Amino acid sequence: MRRSKNTALAGISVVAALLLAACSQGGSDTTAPAADEGTVTDTTAAKPAPFDAGLVKIAIVQNSGAGDYFQQWTNGAKQQAEAIGFDVQIYDAQADNAKQATDMETAIGSGVAGIIVDHGQKDTMCPLIKQATDAGIPVVVYDVAISDCAPDAVQTQQSDASLAQAVLEQMAKDLGKDQKVGYVNVLGIAPLDRRHVVWEEIVKANNWTQSFFVGKFTNAVATDNAQLVDAALKANPDVTGIFAPYDELTKGTVSAIEQNNLQGSIKAYGIDISNADIEIMTKEGSPWAATAGTDPNAIGAAVVRNMALELAGQLGVKSVDFPGVLITAAFLKENAIKNMVDLRAALPSLNLAEVSAADWIPAVKF
Repeated sequence: MRRSKNTALAGISVVAALLLAACSQGGSDTTAPAADEGTVTDTTAAKPAPFDAGLVKIAIVQNSGAGDYFQQWTNGAKQQAEAIGFDVQIYDAQADNAKQATDMETAIGSGVAGIIVDHGQKDTMCPLIKQATDAGIPVVVYDVAISDCAPDAVQTQQSDASLAQAVLEQMAKDLGKDQKVGYVNVLGIAPLDRRHVVWEEIVKANNWTQSFFVGKFTNAVATDNAQLVDAALKANPDVTGIFAPYDELTKGTVSAIEQNNLQGSIKAYGIDISNADIEIMTKEGSPWAATAGTDPNAIGAAVVRNMALELAGQLGVKSVDFPGVLITAAFLKENAIKNMVDLRAALPSLNLAEVSAADWIPAVKF
């Protein structure tokens, strides 16, 4: 059996509505993009228990928003779940923390073999995640900091520090030292907190002056934060760069820069990548200079594989990081990249089919 790199989750008999969102939560695009279709790798070994006895029932308890990151994440999770043999109930709170708590309570009492928690507030979800693991229900968490309060759960996440480091080093290279900069973020959300730590280090190292810090998390992140950034720019039009470390925040930032006709003097830097992001970054005159990210489809699939490995007793770790890459607007334009399909072809490292894999798991490759 091939050595497992980390988890899984598959086969889906979806009983609930698909979520709307991304490692970003919010946005203004109401048209759902076509789902990316993955290819399934061959297996070379028999399925272990409990997968050798039919479909395995699990739940995904999600806290999404608008935008296509979450749509892609869920698409990857659904395809991988179907390939493995999961029967999946999806709950989506859509930026409502109280609803996610209720959803988690429902999932715990539903008789599932395991639960995946996708995003959410630590204070809200940690007690419930611990309740689930104490009851003997394996839990795999994506982008919620739970290691100190629910140590028996499996924590997965993008490598947020390396993502922030990559894009902020590009920002420093582009802007130089002693600049006035803006910052758009929402603290209290695990990945954004991890990116914030790197931001503070880069600001200090480059002697930047942080002229403003705005941001809020809603179910319309891009639209609502565009208003905040618009007001900040009217008071601070002399900033030369803005870091908004989540693509829906970046979209709102770009919109505000353009509304104030400052795209010629201010550059925006984000984290996460999607079809919509690529379209904005490659638009003529776009201020969005660089981002860093993973393929959300591949991440969703990898999280599900982690669940499969955990249920089979083969995971062997409690923390899994997914690597990302730096993506500049210049790179996208030079390589005529129009969408995620083009980007995957240009950057094969976005594919994570070998991460959290085993020879009995039919991994979905995007």
